[in-house]
Amino acid sequence: MPAVTVNDLSTLPKVAAPDLAVSRERPVGSVTTAPSGLEGEGFPVRRAFAGVNMRDLDPFVHMDQMGEVNYAPGEPKGTPWHPHRGFETVTYMIDGTFAHQDSNGGGGLIANGATQWMTAGGGILHIETPPEELVMSGGLFHGVQLWVNLPAKDKMIAPAYQPLEADQVELLSSADGGALVRIIAGTLGEHRGPGSTHTPMAMMHATLSPGARLELPWEPAFNALVYVLAGSGQAGRDGQPVRAGQLVAFGPGDWMSVRADDHQGSGAEQLDVLVLGGQPIGEPVVHYGPFVMNTRDEIMQALEDFEAGRLGHIPANALMPHVPDPVPVRTEHTGI
Repeated sequence: MPAVTVNDLSTLPKVAAPDLAVSRERPVGSVTTAPSGLEGEGFPVRRAFAGVNMRDLDPFVHMDQMGEVNYAPGEPKGTPWHPHRGFETVTYMIDGTFAHQDSNGGGGLIANGATQWMTAGGGILHIETPPEELVMSGGLFHGVQLWVNLPAKDKMIAPAYQPLEADQVELLSSADGGALVRIIAGTLGEHRGPGSTHTPMAMMHATLSPGARLELPWEPAFNALVYVLAGSGQAGRDGQPVRAGQLVAFGPGDWMSVRADDHQGSGAEQLDVLVLGGQPIGEPVVHYGPFVMNTRDEIMQALEDFEAGRLGHIPANALMPHVPDPVPVRTEHTGI
């Protein structure tokens, strides 16, 4: 799981240890297991938030772990052109490459530790698909797509696009020197990630060596979620066992902890987790397909606007999913 790696963690600044005398560790509130499904043209995903109370997720709405899958040639798949309104999509590529294009002029390749942050706002059309080279060659594909809600006052803002390259993320080491923390958005102490957010939030990817422990100071007003991308470990002061494909929702407090098991199984060498938190918006959420609004009437208006072409237009130079040419069938001449 490459993303961004550092050979010598001792060269990095360290995550500040929580002051145990005046701070409170967040307890584990729940652990849920993500079911598997298919998205877009049929690529495999895990629905990370399935079965979790929306109050524990706010301001987040939806998250898919895409892969991890090692495609054969011709197998990689993406999504066709589709609309969004009322929220932001965050696509973080850990392994492999995705190509993005939208009706607002945003686009490019997302590869190996890069993130594309798209604000749908009042409406946008976009596509995410593996590039032709990956479709033809096959290869490893692993990423995450997160949906971040927008408050009512920002639902109809102008769409925008942020390309965040892998070398822009802020890198820290855990206090014990056994974990690498990549800050994509939000802050840890004096350190800030490159993502610019409308909703106050944090998003980080941490890799823990076997036996390492990560103690993260966390904004008390934020919720706190840890999703296990790979490996196994324990969460919280009681050492709740967690494994790949599980989401931990923590309760209130000032900091949270995760520890990697001494021995990793199922082909994982380390514990990899995505850490999320945000300021709850506390507004009604009506989620229908690619639209996240506050009322049913607003959903109906979004559908009407999409049908009328008011959410944008597919550009003339539109990126399209690459479909490999079929292998010709050889026939023998029989003389009949």
